[in-house]
Amino acid sequence: MCGIAGILGADGKASSDALRDAVTAMTDAIAHRGPDDSGAWVDAPAGVALGQRRLSIIDLSAAGHQPMLSADGRFVLIFNGEIYNFQELRAELEARGHPFRGHSDTEVLLAGICEWGVEETLRRSNGMLAIALWDRQARTLTLARDRLGKKPLYYGWFGGTLLFGSEMKALMAHPRFEGEIDRDALALFVQYSWLPSPYSIFRRVRKLPPAGLLVVGAGTAAEDAQPTVYWSAREAAERGRRQPFAGSLAEATDALEDLLRDAVSRRMIADVDLGAMLSGGVDSSTVVALMQAHSERPVKTFCIGFHEPKYNEATHASAVAAHLGTDHTELYVGPQESLDLIPRLPELYDEPFADPSQIPTFIVSRLARTQVTVALTGDGGDELFAGYNIYPRCLKQWERWRGVPPGLRRGLAGWMRSAARTPWIADPDDHDGEPRRGRRQKFAAKLAKRAALMRGDGPVGVLAEKRANWDRPEEFVPGTRLPPVVLTDPARWANVDDPLQSMLQADIEGYLTDDILVKVDRASMAVALEVRCPLLDWRIAEFALSLPTAMRMGRGGGKLVLREVLARHVPKALTERPKAGFGLPITLWVRGPLRDWVESLLDERSLREDGILSALAVRRMWREHLSGSHNHEQLLWSILMFQAWHAHWRTPAGQLRAAS
Repeated sequence: MCGIAGILGADGKASSDALRDAVTAMTDAIAHRGPDDSGAWVDAPAGVALGQRRLSIIDLSAAGHQPMLSADGRFVLIFNGEIYNFQELRAELEARGHPFRGHSDTEVLLAGICEWGVEETLRRSNGMLAIALWDRQARTLTLARDRLGKKPLYYGWFGGTLLFGSEMKALMAHPRFEGEIDRDALALFVQYSWLPSPYSIFRRVRKLPPAGLLVVGAGTAAEDAQPTVYWSAREAAERGRRQPFAGSLAEATDALEDLLRDAVSRRMIADVDLGAMLSGGVDSSTVVALMQAHSERPVKTFCIGFHEPKYNEATHASAVAAHLGTDHTELYVGPQESLDLIPRLPELYDEPFADPSQIPTFIVSRLARTQVTVALTGDGGDELFAGYNIYPRCLKQWERWRGVPPGLRRGLAGWMRSAARTPWIADPDDHDGEPRRGRRQKFAAKLAKRAALMRGDGPVGVLAEKRANWDRPEEFVPGTRLPPVVLTDPARWANVDDPLQSMLQADIEGYLTDDILVKVDRASMAVALEVRCPLLDWRIAEFALSLPTAMRMGRGGGKLVLREVLARHVPKALTERPKAGFGLPITLWVRGPLRDWVESLLDERSLREDGILSALAVRRMWREHLSGSHNHEQLLWSILMFQAWHAHWRTPAGQLRAAS
């Protein structure tokens, strides 16, 4: 696991020393991703500089140092991630005459590229990755990501110079970087709490899409650089409906367990200590059960607990750990520990990010890093096997309204939303009897929610409305137009006859990639912990998308076939319970110990001086939340996370600074 960064200049006038200094500054900004080693490679006439920070996992020797040159000297590679089938690929390449100096997967990638080319090597690879490859013969730079977007990669042009890196911090460390906020992307953030791909918070910076390939030369203009993909969840979802799994539930359970055993065992290959995150839920318990079955000694497992019963899963994790016989470590976290972390969030997530579970994810990553360097998790199970409660709710809503003509639905939705905002229903300053006022406020909230769901165009449209914090983010970011994203662009939806399948595809390409995986990557890499996700093996993803709805959503909720696998290893009594999130009592905190912090970030004068967010809309929302007339918890957290991010990164002159 590593952090990578690089430069491709159009003019080729920079000296070797200047390029080396610049790329070293970029990798120093992400040194937390790779504290074990660093390296830089420069070709000044070509205007190329590649840099890397290394977290040594496989082949801890100098033979794994990056940037790495291919045996024939044609290619230079920097690589963030792991290739889990590198041993099979190596054996095949050795049979074809390729020599190897060490035993790293980086060297295998390079040999594969020499033998098969970039795209075919990526298709043959099973892993998580973000790479940059300089072809010294063709004089082209190739950027690429893994199929499901586990590893991040940002890129953007500044004055004819292409900058790229694992985190935005790397780009911000370059002297040519310009931090102009993309207001349209900010509106998306206000709406969803994350920044949907390919957009970033800055106008000139984009995220390479999952399975993305971008090939550029020194003379390539930004507008001509369009990524292609070598795999897509949409195609997998459509193929899964054309060629569905035809066996019984028992046969599906057997097939999934075989895939999971292989995926887990491959992700247990490391030259450093390894463990797992264990929440006691279906996904993490399944992963840990298969790890323990594969291991000759107790697996190290980690969990954090909260003293508030509503948010505490530690007791469930402890019971599963005891049954499986793992070496379990749990840490109970008080409110102050979480509160102390909040000021660090803008630095950890160097774009605005507002999933409150970012806090416990960092704390459990920090706990695990005290004993291990690699940890397996259960991320991906909800999106692949329909584990979220949001899916049956959306399906029920869509079935209820699908027969109503779209124009009539939108008209009714508009009327209901307008009615929900009328003062006689929802005025927070109305004191005409608390019981009566409370009933009216609940009615207003229900009316507004129903109005949003009625607007949904198809099942994915209903999902988009449920995922949104606010249906009119332009109220908070005036003068913006929302760009299309997978949740709102029908052209990107899978062409399938199964509404659940279409929602899962949209969430895999949206919520999973841009919320869940961003959260896990930044939280874990901030403490130099490599996280591996067996459920996100692309073979498991394709298998899950081939399953009939009945094998994913049963009477007991989602993830039916995954639950069947787990039941072979852990009694159902230990894991069968309502779906719980990895949340925090944000509403209690903002009205209590965080009140002064909130007021400082939402100061009306400062909002007006910044001229980014509408002071009127922000203050109205804050008053409504404080009064209890509306629950704006997630919308408020999004606004606060943007304000905290903006306050952290800007200079006194009001410009985004190059580095923290």
